This record gives sequence, structure tokens and C-alpha cells, in this order.
Amino acid sequence: MSESTRHSSETVATGELAAWLALKNRALAVAAEGITIADAQLPDRPLIYANEGFERMTGYTVAEVLGRNCRFLQGPDTDPAAMVEVRAALSAGRECLVEILNYRKDRTEFWNRLSITPIRDLSGAVTHFVGIQSDVTARRRAEDGLRRSKETMERDLKLAASVQQSLLPPPELQFGGIRVAHAFHPCDDLAGDGVGIVPLPDGRVGLYVLDVSGHGVGAALLSFTLAHLLSTTAEESLLTERAGASRTVVPPSRVADRLNRQFPMDRTRQYFTLLYGVIDPSSGTFQYVTAGHPAPVLLPRDGPPVAIEGAGFPIGMIDDAAFEDATIELKPGDRLYLYTDGVIEALNSGGLEFGQFRLAAEIARWRDRPLLGGLDHAASVVRAWSGGPLKDDVSLLGVERIL
Repeated sequence: MSESTRHSSETVATGELAAWLALKNRALAVAAEGITIADAQLPDRPLIYANEGFERMTGYTVAEVLGRNCRFLQGPDTDPAAMVEVRAALSAGRECLVEILNYRKDRTEFWNRLSITPIRDLSGAVTHFVGIQSDVTARRRAEDGLRRSKETMERDLKLAASVQQSLLPPPELQFGGIRVAHAFHPCDDLAGDGVGIVPLPDGRVGLYVLDVSGHGVGAALLSFTLAHLLSTTAEESLLTERAGASRTVVPPSRVADRLNRQFPMDRTRQYFTLLYGVIDPSSGTFQYVTAGHPAPVLLPRDGPPVAIEGAGFPIGMIDDAAFEDATIELKPGDRLYLYTDGVIEALNSGGLEFGQFRLAAEIARWRDRPLLGGLDHAASVVRAWSGGPLKDDVSLLGVERIL
């Protein structure tokens, strides 16, 4: 190669390198992120480079920041812990990634996703630090908004759950020769189950357990509504009707029919199962209706538990569903147990249901326990069977005819 050819090739190579470096400089200058370079070998690590993105993000011109440490971006609400992390990384000569609250020149706040990377020479010594700043204020504000919304929702759910609990009857009540108790264990803050013990105008007592399809707020709202309608304090109560100057008790089958007409599934998008009955404390007679609900279990004083079968579609499932009353008589010492399907459909780790057979066996086993204590024991057995948090609400109601 001649001398002139060699010089010509070197000139081309030098020109290409210069063009490449100029392109890199332009790219750094116009990058959307802020890019800075600090000299690690000078006291206080001053900035020796800042790009246009840094100017746009912070409001400071390059001339204003060169020769200064980046701490001028800090302000009264900058997290000290984040700054400790940055200083530790700089001292150790290692990479660092933090999100830190910084301040623009006009003192408005912005969230800075700051990445710091050390640059080393051939000997391994850190000579410079490259900082990349990204404005993540919009994302942080969205996250803060979501967190506040979640916290508000959680507070509202807990408040609603406390209201729901306040609507429950006392754990145990006695009406003449009848003792009634219940256990209520929701799987979430809000429950779709409902339990009621309602004194009626003629001295009898209305008893019900119900289970709204689904979970969450929708199921709980319907359960709230039903608790209101299945009471005698509501003007539109479904349990009684006006007869002259007084009110008479509506038969259970008519209560189910009224509910079915008032809550069609095509409007509510939900259905619910119900077992509602009226018991006479003096005679022990229990007249009831079953609407798609698990059969109650009768525990005679001196005999094994027996499932009392019932028929009927869930409320809201079929427009013209027919409901029929059934009647049993509790003799002194007998007990009757009503429950929701969360009891018998609870699954263990192997996917096996607790089932009505196990429930009946437990009922027989705790027959000598006080009524309320037996119900609480049943709930704990179901929870143990599940091996963890309940997947469905567990509600039980027990009736005992006292000797």
C-alpha cells in the first residue's frame, strides 16, 4: 500500500469515527430520559454532563448544573432512606436503582426513577457515574390512587361487614319451651348467607337460613335486603299481612312464593336458597318450606339423626315455581338443625366434601353439648376439614325443645 493510500484510509476511518461519536452525542442529547455523568474522582462527584432530557425534566439548564452535585434536586419530602441507598451505592462503586421524590427548579415535585451505573478504567477503578432519570410521576400517582381506593374499599367492606353482623340475632334465645341458637362464619368480610330468628305477632317464632348465589358485594346486598324483608319491623315485611287492625302470620310457602315473585333471576341475576319455618314454642310444631335448600337434620332425644327431606326450587330460578309447606313436631329433648351448603360442601385437601353423613355423625356426637356450643363446635370441625380459610360461608341454626 502506498503512503498516500494509507493516509487516505486513515482519514476515512477517522471521519467515520468522528461521525459515529457525533451521532452518539446527538442521541444522548435528545433522549427523552435525563442523562447525567458525574466525575467520581473529583470531590463531591460533580456533574460534567447533562442532556436536554435532564433540562426538560428538571427545568435546570445544563449551564446551571455542571460542576454541582445532583443533590440540588432533593427537597423537604425526599425520602432519607432512598438517599442513604444512593450514597451507599456511590461509596461502594456499584449500580443502584431507586425511585425518589425530587424537585424541579420551580420546586414542583416529580417522582424520579434514578438508575446509577459506575464506569471503570482499565485498572478497575471507578472514574465516572452515569445517571439516567425517568419521570414516573404519572405512574406513581396512579398507584397511589389505586392504593387509596383499595384502602377506602377495604374500610367500607369492614364497615358493611360490621353492619351485617349487627343485623344478626343474638347467638342464643329462648321462647317459652324452645331454645334457638346460631353460628355464623362468613368466608369473606361480607357474607351471602343469612340467618334469622324472628318473633311473630301470634307468639310463634320465624326461623330461616338462606344462601345467596355467588360471593362478594352483590350477594351481601341481596342478603341485606332479604334480612330486612324477613323481619317484622319492616313495613313491607313478607312474614305478616294486615288483617283489620292487626297483622296475621303468613304461611311459609306463601313467603317463598312472595319472594320468588319479587326477586326474579332475570332482574337480579342471582337466586338464593331458603329454608323458612314457623315454630310454636308451646307445642313444638314446626311448619316450614324448603326452596332449593339442604334438608334440615332432626336429632330425636333418644334416636339417631334423620334428614328431613324437603322439595322446592331455589328462589328466583323459575317464575311459576310452586312451594309447599311441611310440618314436623319436636318432642321434648328433640333438636332440629338448619344449615347452609357451605357446611356440607366444604372440601378437604383431597377434594372430598364434608357431606351430610359427616354432619349427621357430628350432630350425634355433640348431642350432650349445650346447643350453642355444639353449633360452634360444628363450625370449627368444618374449618378443620377445609384445612385453611373457608371457601364458602358456614351458617348453622339449631332449635331445641326443652324438657
